[in-house]
Amino acid sequence: MKKAGLVAAGVLVLLIAGLLAYGAKGYRDAVNDAPALARRADRLMAAGRGPEALGPGRIDQLLAVEDRGFVRHHGVDLDSRGAGKTTLTQSLAKRLAFDRFAPGVKKIRQTGYAMGLESRLTKRQIIALWLDTAQMGRGPNGWMTGFFTASRQAFGQPPAALDQRRFLSLVAVGIAPRRFDLFHRDTALENRVGRIERLVAGTCRPTGNGDVWLEGCAGT
Repeated sequence: MKKAGLVAAGVLVLLIAGLLAYGAKGYRDAVNDAPALARRADRLMAAGRGPEALGPGRIDQLLAVEDRGFVRHHGVDLDSRGAGKTTLTQSLAKRLAFDRFAPGVKKIRQTGYAMGLESRLTKRQIIALWLDTAQMGRGPNGWMTGFFTASRQAFGQPPAALDQRRFLSLVAVGIAPRRFDLFHRDTALENRVGRIERLVAGTCRPTGNGDVWLEGCAGT
């Protein structure tokens, strides 16, 4: 009995060590990728596709929905209301580090990669890369990738030129790009935009960390 317990404990230790190693590999991969990613981000910002190009105050609105604790965390946030299990940096890591991502053990490497990005890139660079890789749903020419691309295709204007509701509709799509439709009347999308409007106006707040659908802003 004692021997069996020792074997089980040994297996558990090996499993934990393996998971830690997998996360560490993600971190090292991000560090190795960081120089090229930094150059890519800088080119995006120089071309007017960085956070400032969204328009005055709008990066704050986007972060209020996508990652309220972004400016202070180092890749992981388990506390902020509405943050959920995935930060903006982890979302970017999923798109950069995996050909195909599935929930489960890959979350370990995703988190390590996100922490590696945070250790080498500026917050502005991370946002620029996130905006460039954001999944925005299906458009007239197929699947849309990139916040600025979707703005042009859906509304014929860059984000900074959009009215508030159209801008927030782009923000709203991010949680479920396969579900929402920017090109036709979409009641579910309009409902989410309404919740986001109340959130950024400060008249409501998410019920907790897991309230990514903003049930706390559902209104009456």
